[in-house]
Amino acid sequence: MKNEYKQLKPYLMLWSTQSLSSLGSGMTGYALVLWLYLRSGSALKTALLSVCSYAPYIIMSIFAGALSDRWNKKRTMLICDLIAAVSTVIVCILIRTESLQAWHLYFLNGLSGLMNTVQQPAGEVAATLLIPRECYQKTSGLRSFSQSLNSILTPILATALFSFAGMETVIAVDLLTFAVAFLTLWLFIEIPQERFTEEAGEGKEKLLMSARAGLHWLRQNPLILKLILFLACINLVASVYNAALPAMLLSRENGGEAVLGMVNTFVGIATLAGSIFVTVSPKPKNRVRAICLALFVSMSTENFLLAFGNGVTVWCIGAVLGWIFVPYMNANMDVIFRSTIPSKMQGRVYACRNTLQFFSIPVGYMAGGWLVDRVFEPLMAGQSAGVLTSLFGSGKGSGAAMLFGVCGVAGVMVCLCFQVLLKKESWSEDKAF
Repeated sequence: MKNEYKQLKPYLMLWSTQSLSSLGSGMTGYALVLWLYLRSGSALKTALLSVCSYAPYIIMSIFAGALSDRWNKKRTMLICDLIAAVSTVIVCILIRTESLQAWHLYFLNGLSGLMNTVQQPAGEVAATLLIPRECYQKTSGLRSFSQSLNSILTPILATALFSFAGMETVIAVDLLTFAVAFLTLWLFIEIPQERFTEEAGEGKEKLLMSARAGLHWLRQNPLILKLILFLACINLVASVYNAALPAMLLSRENGGEAVLGMVNTFVGIATLAGSIFVTVSPKPKNRVRAICLALFVSMSTENFLLAFGNGVTVWCIGAVLGWIFVPYMNANMDVIFRSTIPSKMQGRVYACRNTLQFFSIPVGYMAGGWLVDRVFEPLMAGQSAGVLTSLFGSGKGSGAAMLFGVCGVAGVMVCLCFQVLLKKESWSEDKAF
């Protein structure tokens, strides 16, 4: 155990400080959603914040992965973090001068998203280089644990600071956590370089050919490609959910900022419990089947409880059922990816994954915001009494509730279709490189 801790110490330092920084960034993002929705009342305008953050994944991810495989991982992460922090400082300045507009946030979110597009594959490879192979599942559980803890703390801390101390205080906390992570990575963590520079001529490969290499590898490994496309379809449904959630919970008569924070807190509690389970659980016999089952449970519960529930208790139960198995899915996906993709290819393949798996997220956010504002809310506003109002309620927010019902049906159908597609697929550690 002591030897294992010594091996993992650099990774644990990276994981803990980056997780702290992610908490600060998440608080700022959450508070900006509150700030914009409370001023505009538009689900579409609020959803555009996430659209601008994810759009760089579609445009630049493949090239970012190729560049990440060429560049020094540590330097790449430091520069990207620094630029993202500068964009946060600009938001603070605009708030202090009372000049902040929605388009400022869209532009700065796009810049931060671009930096994350470059940093994310570098961070994935850095983690692989720092983690002993036998610790992949355990460290995946740790990542899920920190993400879950952040999910619990983000809405609580962001809502409290935003309500009682203002947006500037939220940003100050964000910048403090950034400083801790930045200095720790800069001064105390060395990321090995030799494992991705051994191949002769690798550094001379043209950028476009490097980007194509990731796509070619995926075509040669259909299981990984199918899993990525499965997650892309799930992300489409999940991003519609994310766009509609603030619109419903902030608008309902029995909702509000505190209720939205409570539901998000229970999401964090559920993923925290799931993360603890992943960390201590044995590996499943069939990781592919475990992924499919976890997503089916998630898609077939939360959306329907949000659609048909009429109080915070039911919504929180839905949050728990929808998210408790997500860390288990992520851990199995992570083990398959890290054990199958050679480390010298991971930057390019992860970047291709980002493009293919996440392109549906901005599409889903746009669709979700548009459907709430232009389709389901006007539809429900025209209902005086009948089946629809008995199912989804009445007043502002009932249209978003109806959209959750549609998301539930769509999510179940996606899981069933991919269950058939992946039925004959399996994966074992024997297939790892």
